[in-house]
Amino acid sequence: MNCPCGSNFIYAACCEPYHLKLTFAPTAEGLMRSRYSAFVLAKADYLYETTHLSKRKENSKDAYLQSARNTKWLKLEIVAASHNQVEFKAFYLNKSLQTEVLHEKSNFKLENGKWYYVDGVFY
Repeated sequence: MNCPCGSNFIYAACCEPYHLKLTFAPTAEGLMRSRYSAFVLAKADYLYETTHLSKRKENSKDAYLQSARNTKWLKLEIVAASHNQVEFKAFYLNKSLQTEVLHEKSNFKLENGKWYYVDGVFY
């Protein structure tokens, strides 16, 4: 299966090794892509574990799971990426089956060799 992150690689050679904890995303963009794939595939543990410790109280595993299960994600578009920020558009179907877009500029932090999602600004 193609990876949901839009990389044009197969899932097993793209985001799956991160989801299985075989290796860590090497960049903020890599983490962003793997988190998008985790939303598509409802991998709540991964979403929780890649959220910065300072933000985990606001984002429980159950909340991630509910969000993932209640959203039909369509595609990810990376608008811009720098060392620790990624601006992206994530397209999804709303309850009326109309396409909507989540446009966010996300902040990431590298700690002990691992990237974490910290927060973001929505547009």
